[in-house]
Amino acid sequence: MRELGIVRTLTALENAERLDPLVDRVAGVVDRVLAPRSLRDVLHGVPAGHPLHPVMVLVPTGAWISAAVLDLLPGQDRAARTLVGVGVLAVAPSALAGFADWAATHEQQKRVGLVHSAANLVATALYGASHLQRVRGRSLSAKLLGFAGLGAVSAGGFIGGHLAYRQAVGANHAEDVPHLVAPGWHEIARVDELPDRELTALEVSGQPVVAYRHGDRVEVLSDTCSHLSASLADGRVGTERGEACVTCPWHDSVFSLATGEVVHGPATSPQPRFETRVVDGTLEARLPNAG
Repeated sequence: MRELGIVRTLTALENAERLDPLVDRVAGVVDRVLAPRSLRDVLHGVPAGHPLHPVMVLVPTGAWISAAVLDLLPGQDRAARTLVGVGVLAVAPSALAGFADWAATHEQQKRVGLVHSAANLVATALYGASHLQRVRGRSLSAKLLGFAGLGAVSAGGFIGGHLAYRQAVGANHAEDVPHLVAPGWHEIARVDELPDRELTALEVSGQPVVAYRHGDRVEVLSDTCSHLSASLADGRVGTERGEACVTCPWHDSVFSLATGEVVHGPATSPQPRFETRVVDGTLEARLPNAG
């Protein structure tokens, strides 16, 4: 079965460099508005363990779909008006979470994401006008505006699906590591060959890992950043909350080297962490539940 024309359009949109000046301006505004890192971590969904935006969009879209159903039934004007208003109010927090995620993506994802947000902005404007007409008692125009808004938010949702499933925004890019690493212990390097307090790129069972030696201890994480697949071996080591952490070189996600846990987003999924031991001067590592 051939792809729909809109899919080919979105694929072409990924490389529409003419959008980049606008992308840069919007990204600059987002960075200024969402400057506090603690705020961005919450909006990314770090405490939840997965992106917050897909959950938050259920409120406005659910309210608007329900309003559309009520608009087709007699005597439901007041309930439909309430749902339209709830949806409009719920857009702001959902949009903030979406823009927080969008600002930490690749160029191709940003271009498509900008159109996604534009479609949702149009939908919000139409529903805002619909609610105003409902307050004024102009039922027919209110319903027509609502159905137009539903069409716009549906288009935005389709584009959001392209972002999430075709372009893998918000996905865990290290999810496959446990399925690719063979179970058991693996020899990976001589401990005395590892530089102290530096990141070192190595392999375990053919999969890239990053090792950090500090004194007699060696921490080993999957090298593929769970956010968007950057190599953590190219990152930098720092201290957060009194423990050594690695910062991703692409979008500044921060992971604990001792546990692999996310300290700061935009990543929301932890890095796979390998257990280590030293046998006759050779570093060995294994990934729990591998295979």
